[in-house]
Amino acid sequence: MDVRGLLTEGFGRITELYDDVAEGLDERTLHERPGGKGNPIGWLLWHLARVQDHHIAGLADGPQVWEEWQERFGLPNGTDDTGYGHTSEQVDAIRITDPELLVDYHHAVTLATARYLQTVDEKELEREVDQRWDPPVTAGVRLISIQGDCLQHLGQAAYVKGLLWA
Repeated sequence: MDVRGLLTEGFGRITELYDDVAEGLDERTLHERPGGKGNPIGWLLWHLARVQDHHIAGLADGPQVWEEWQERFGLPNGTDDTGYGHTSEQVDAIRITDPELLVDYHHAVTLATARYLQTVDEKELEREVDQRWDPPVTAGVRLISIQGDCLQHLGQAAYVKGLLWA
């Protein structure tokens, strides 16, 4: 398996896990906060899709899927808002009534990711994309970072779902 295939497989697994976590959710379980303070499943799923969308669009030097989907969610958040650094009040403001909307958005992000991955070669993986770090972040490192972030948040969402359904 080549690197492109490996990355595609990794992002495909994220989509499978995302779909599994979202299955069977209702509005209550989307927004219930563990202990009244933890991040709810709906916010976690929204956030990880937003981060993937934002970062892949940056790597591909193209538009975010969110530009087409924001209105469907009815959220005023612009393309710079991925949920990173949200206050408790901002987390509460992300109100999603239909888990299928989250799934459909993430599927659209997955398609954008797959289109970008078709362009990835060794030169692209070595391209420096963020000079703010020492050493600078390459596209390859950013892709692994996106996968790690998505998997971490999916694990959190699955844990919260287990708490709520126990």
